[in-house]
Amino acid sequence: MEMDIRAYRETDCHEIADLFHGAVHNIEISLYSKKQLEAWSPTPPNYEQWKVRLEVRRPFVAVQSDKVIGFIELESDGHIDCMYVHLDYQRKGVARNMFSYLSKEAVYRGINQLNVDASKLAKPFFEKIGFVTTDENIIIRNGIELINYKMTGKPIQ
Repeated sequence: MEMDIRAYRETDCHEIADLFHGAVHNIEISLYSKKQLEAWSPTPPNYEQWKVRLEVRRPFVAVQSDKVIGFIELESDGHIDCMYVHLDYQRKGVARNMFSYLSKEAVYRGINQLNVDASKLAKPFFEKIGFVTTDENIIIRNGIELINYKMTGKPIQ
């Protein structure tokens, strides 16, 4: 699939917030309940909070024909804080391409160990690219308990 990956632009904010909300609310309720999904991503998205977050995090953004189809964040300590793909582009290599781009950036920045707190949905993806689970996390979001997994791995060079 053809796509470009580039740095975040302020004009991406609403698209990213909507993409995140749609991706979270599309997760099967066998993995997380509707109540958990709403706690994870309240309806409607808070665009002002997203604007502040994205200005600080400065994610890498996958685009196709000027449409945001995914985003991924890399922190200075090697933590991948978010990796989400638009509903219409899931299972088409977008996450893999974003991770590859992030890996090159991590190597460039001298980061040789990556870590992520992966959702139940994202865990198999990270396992396929060599990450290992080191712990199960119970987090509270908006008063609701969610489970994710602390995982570590190496950048792909």
